[in-house]
Amino acid sequence: QEQLVESGGGLVQAGGSLRLSCVASGRQFRTYAMAWFRQAPGKEREFVAYIGWSGISIDYADSVKGRFTISKDLAKNTVYLQMNGLKPEDTAVYYCAAHPNLVQDATQYHYWGQGTQVTVSS
Repeated sequence: QEQLVESGGGLVQAGGSLRLSCVASGRQFRTYAMAWFRQAPGKEREFVAYIGWSGISIDYADSVKGRFTISKDLAKNTVYLQMNGLKPEDTAVYYCAAHPNLVQDATQYHYWGQGTQVTVSS
């Protein structure tokens, strides 16, 4: 059964760090691109970062470049999002998602995790 399960969210002070994890269950995800999105209250879900199935192709939203790092462990079928220099505006529910291609449009994704809350206090 295909499943994406996130973990690692929490409450952190501005300037702090968190690492999110997403475990992908299901053989098809081994060849899928994996992405992180986030959604703040009252706002649309927005792209944060994605990584290709091999781990070579990577891209970030401008708002997180230089602060967040996406990576994956092929053996564990796990994707990570290392978040450094967190700001209050990073507060949101963070979702893991999977797609056959490298896509930044959330509406094109069919596989989603349940989300994990990240709260950054000022």
